[in-house]
Amino acid sequence: MYVCLCHGVTDGQIREAIYEGCCSYREVRAQTGVATQCGKCACVAKKVVRETLSDMHAAQSIPFTASFKPA
Repeated sequence: MYVCLCHGVTDGQIREAIYEGCCSYREVRAQTGVATQCGKCACVAKKVVRETLSDMHAAQSIPFTASFKPA
């Protein structure tokens, strides 16, 4: 979905920026240009960044084992 119409930035592009090494909203903003013009997309962009970083941290902190079974 498009998050920033001014620069044509999608939620996928925001996630990709994080997967490529961005560690904060500020870094994502600098790399993608999201929320640098009118700013109306800033809340949604921050939410995507927050959720993606949270998902990545959760995935890294839970070791996967063959016997892992969700509760």
